[in-house]
Amino acid sequence: MTTISASTPAARPVDWPAILREAALTAFVALLLTVPLVGLRSVDQPTGLGLDTRFDQVAAVTLLVFLGRLGLGLIREGRALVVLVLSLLAAAAGFFIELPSEELRVLLIAGGAVLAIRAALTLVTNRSTLSQAERDKRMDRVAAKVQHASRWLAPIGILFAVAFPMMPFADRQLIDIGILLLTYIMLGWGLNIVVGLAGLLDLGYVAFYAVGAYSYALLAHYFGFSFWLCLPLAGLLAAFSGVLLGFPVLRLRGDYFAIVTLGFGEIIRIVLINWYDFTGGPNGISGIPRPTFFGIADFSRNGADGLPSFAEMFGLEFSTVHRIIFLYYLILVLALLVSLFTLRVRKLAIGRAWEALREDDIACASLGINRTNMKLAAFAIAAMFGGFAGSFFATRQGFISPESFTFIESAIILAIVVLGGMGSQLGVVVATFLVIGLPEFFRELEQYRMVAFGLGMVLIMLWRPRGLLAHRDPTILLHGRAKGTQTGSTQAAGGTAP
Repeated sequence: MTTISASTPAARPVDWPAILREAALTAFVALLLTVPLVGLRSVDQPTGLGLDTRFDQVAAVTLLVFLGRLGLGLIREGRALVVLVLSLLAAAAGFFIELPSEELRVLLIAGGAVLAIRAALTLVTNRSTLSQAERDKRMDRVAAKVQHASRWLAPIGILFAVAFPMMPFADRQLIDIGILLLTYIMLGWGLNIVVGLAGLLDLGYVAFYAVGAYSYALLAHYFGFSFWLCLPLAGLLAAFSGVLLGFPVLRLRGDYFAIVTLGFGEIIRIVLINWYDFTGGPNGISGIPRPTFFGIADFSRNGADGLPSFAEMFGLEFSTVHRIIFLYYLILVLALLVSLFTLRVRKLAIGRAWEALREDDIACASLGINRTNMKLAAFAIAAMFGGFAGSFFATRQGFISPESFTFIESAIILAIVVLGGMGSQLGVVVATFLVIGLPEFFRELEQYRMVAFGLGMVLIMLWRPRGLLAHRDPTILLHGRAKGTQTGSTQAAGGTAP
């Protein structure tokens, strides 16, 4: 019997015409996309709005795309070692060679690093000989190990989050980024109830976010309510709006359901813009009150509204960072409460009903599960958490406008849930750091940030279509089944069998 070694693909001749044709076609598509996005830029001139061209950067990006696709083709043909060496040289050249712009330097370093990682994975695991199904199974096993390790990773992460503002390197900018990450983690965990557990594709989650923000801003503006009183009210009003949305759309499924939720989000935004006398219209609402220290102290220098200063009460030197740290811990507590509720509700009857609803809607009806009530409950609870996050966003910013609640926000939150793995709590955290954290640390890329964001989405969807950590153990194990085993249908769905 002849044994085929793992290095057999490397021995066959390289199909250069096919690889070059594929790389050229990819570069042509990149050229068509980068000409309007990168090559043309509007600039202010004394005579009006002008147009600036940057075709040198377009040529450089197109060349990098061509070389990157050529490298992927060579990896597929079994030349991973050659690609690894060349990509490492390219990444190293980005540090030492003078390039026309800093953006090209970052693209060269990042592209070489990504290609080197792909080539290294191919050499270690021989991924070039694996089918898509085999790669999915292998990644599912990795995700299962990470999920099992989350039993000790989660406490370590919580301890780090609690101690983070006290660390020497934690300046105001990093704490602000931490607040932003925790806000999106909370939103992702809230949307995960609808999308990950109940299996309902919601494209208008930003509407509940907006309802919560405007509820606090308007109640504080017209009635003078404090943040601590408006926080539960904002959650209740957002939950009520979730029920209003749920009633007329529960008969719809799939794409039709998604389109209606998208329309609901746009309706809320347009109402906020056009109802000028009540919401301020496109000008928004400014001067939103900041939260006090549980109503017993204020974070201003001399106190306000009859409350003493926080610094004086605790004998500290006044600093504006005190309020930022307090907001950080506030959103951390809110996010942890959402996570604790989600983990707990998944083990209850309603959580198992949501998971059953996700797996098979018709089977749920045959089992006597009230699908209407289950969907309404999922919408109301998820909307309530979105309202809490919106109320916090309003008091954190001090100013809100309809431009803060566009469809792109819903798309980002949904991307966090899908990329992390629908139903995975840890996956939402990982995806938030990738989708929100990395762009924040590379703000100098300016308009290239969204291009990099879209490119990252495409790469992850090609590499891991079901999400980074799509694997989840069953919430309830059937009698006699070994722990950790799953049925084929459950594995295919990447979720939990009820």
